[in-house]
Amino acid sequence: MLFSELKKKEVINMKNCQKLGRVHDFEFDECTGQIFKLIIPGDNKWCGLLGNDTGYVICYKDIKQIGPDIIIVDICV
Repeated sequence: MLFSELKKKEVINMKNCQKLGRVHDFEFDECTGQIFKLIIPGDNKWCGLLGNDTGYVICYKDIKQIGPDIIIVDICV
């Protein structure tokens, strides 16, 4: 899967069915190429300039399924 495809998927929390947003970035291990975290920005689209909404950082272990349109995660918010 390409990163451009991953960025188009909506991230849904299965605990409360809340839409968290779309993937903005990810953190990975340079040696293995394994993804460690997905980064989902908050509601503020201006990078924190108008508020302090930091969004979500989701560990790879909390990703339950990556489907054709959505990514299902299991996190406590």
